[in-house]
Amino acid sequence: MSEVVLSLKNLETRYGQIYALKGISLDVYEGEIVTLLGSNGAGKSTTLKTISSLVPACGGKVEFYGKDITNAPPHSIVEMGVIHVPEGRRIFKELTVTENLEMGSFTLKDDVERKRRMDKVFELFPVLADRYKQMGGLLSGGEQQMLAIGRALMTEPKVLLLDEPSMGLAPIIVQGIMDIIKRINGEGTTVLLVEQNAKAALKLAHRGYVLETGEIVMEGKADALSKDDSIVKAYLGH
Repeated sequence: MSEVVLSLKNLETRYGQIYALKGISLDVYEGEIVTLLGSNGAGKSTTLKTISSLVPACGGKVEFYGKDITNAPPHSIVEMGVIHVPEGRRIFKELTVTENLEMGSFTLKDDVERKRRMDKVFELFPVLADRYKQMGGLLSGGEQQMLAIGRALMTEPKVLLLDEPSMGLAPIIVQGIMDIIKRINGEGTTVLLVEQNAKAALKLAHRGYVLETGEIVMEGKADALSKDDSIVKAYLGH
């Protein structure tokens, strides 16, 4: 069995007096793609934000390779190799594609290594190589999503937290993004994926957890979840 990279233990998060996460526990193993499923407001995005310390936990623990990183400063979590690609892409619209990618490698002092990583991103996303001088704000939605993922890859993450990478994209673009996530995972990056498109997520993932109102109500291998009647009814639109 491979090593546990990320472990949440009875994690609780609240906004004011409202609990968004009510003691969730899950494990992500090295080399896996794990998906979090659930309707809007279930706590999926909050889970990622709590892992990356954008929202403080009020109970429980987040462990990275067995080390307690609960509420560590966000920049130190980035330096450890846990990288969050937020919902809505959040690229720098006033900067060029190249400048956006450089922002992703702000912890790196070595220019030769930075160039090597950028070449790798351009090889993964040829369309970004074609648009390297273009302002981020002038890219299409799909290209902006590629740029957001490419910027995250500039850190060579150990774990990639992806929040709704297919949101608002045409089906053909979604397939391309999913193929890229699979390739990134195949090259050794562990992925925790939040995705509204349950069908695409379960096709891609090894395992999944289902959240409802801040609690995990189901977990299992992705292919088993995709055949489960309650999942089919709630998320797969059959």
